[in-house]
Amino acid sequence: MSLVDQLKFDDKGLVSAVIFDAATNEPLVLCYLDREAVEKTLETGFVHVFRRSKGRMMLKGETSGHTQKVVDVFVNCDLNSLAIKIEQKVAACHLGYFSCYFRRYNADSDELEIVAERIFDPDKVY
Repeated sequence: MSLVDQLKFDDKGLVSAVIFDAATNEPLVLCYLDREAVEKTLETGFVHVFRRSKGRMMLKGETSGHTQKVVDVFVNCDLNSLAIKIEQKVAACHLGYFSCYFRRYNADSDELEIVAERIFDPDKVY
């Protein structure tokens, strides 16, 4: 049975995926894939996602050129989420950071702190 046939998609037909940098294991982004996006990801070796805001499947990095080449795919015990290790071209975050997880919560000040440097100017890319 194929991986796509084994996955348990939610009531909207989606499965969540955490994308990790293969070299550092750093989490880069949380995204959602529909059946077509999973199939395209496995077929092409590049991450495809379902953009809920646009209501369609697309290649991650389609607009920016910041694509994600698949290195490894893991499935959780309930078969309802993925962890995908990738080689990131430029950056994963549309705000210009390598990872979408560029803010850290500081319990002492009860504030979010930016803990990474911006890699690119999103106004010049999008």
